[in-house]
Amino acid sequence: MSAIRHSESGGPSRVPLAHRQRIGWHDHASHQLIHPHRGVLRISTPIGDWVVPPHRGVWIPAGVAHAHEAYGPTEMRALVFDPPVNPLRLDRPTVLAITPLLREVVVALTGDDEPAATQRANLERVLLDQLRKVEALPLCLPAPSDTRLRDVAAILEADPADGRTLAELGAAVGASERTLSRLFRAETGMSFPQWRTQLRLHHALILLAGGRSVTSTAAACGYSGPSAFIQAFRHAFGTTPHAYVRS
Repeated sequence: MSAIRHSESGGPSRVPLAHRQRIGWHDHASHQLIHPHRGVLRISTPIGDWVVPPHRGVWIPAGVAHAHEAYGPTEMRALVFDPPVNPLRLDRPTVLAITPLLREVVVALTGDDEPAATQRANLERVLLDQLRKVEALPLCLPAPSDTRLRDVAAILEADPADGRTLAELGAAVGASERTLSRLFRAETGMSFPQWRTQLRLHHALILLAGGRSVTSTAAACGYSGPSAFIQAFRHAFGTTPHAYVRS
């Protein structure tokens, strides 16, 4: 019996989503691999958010609550795996690099035409083999729980270009720079500059999906110019903003 579930058991699916369309909080009894074939998905979980472009995917373990929001016309594709099947050996949501081969296998398994049994079995073997080799990427934006950190996060989510230092933001939320710095590392596993960079890059993906230019996106996300933005984007996502927009 196949370890990958099929239509009669909530299996491979292709879901078109309009810009800003949401799928509310829910969970599954099985693992999921979620891949936006086009558009951008923001996937929220209790531990943080991921913004996922077409050359990325997200592994969501069984039982983890999550929600989706689309940016730009989006086509979400999902594969569902029986609980014992975990080729990635992951117990928390994780962003994955989707290779061209893996992308084509996901497309074939989530298409309108059900593959013949032999073809499906071959595709599933390739899928599991590719997932065992795939690169996990540290692209989560962790959600802080401390009230003061949440206040800082809300300020920067409202305006990612806000250039205030942590000391200045601390004055706005009633906490010292030293306290906030310690809390950021304890609660998110990141320094404040690392966390803010991640926030800005997530926001950049959303703006690019909405049709904003690279120059406009760089300014809106607080970068000194397009060159600095392109360098940071390439380091995080392995491609330039221009290439991303064309994907």
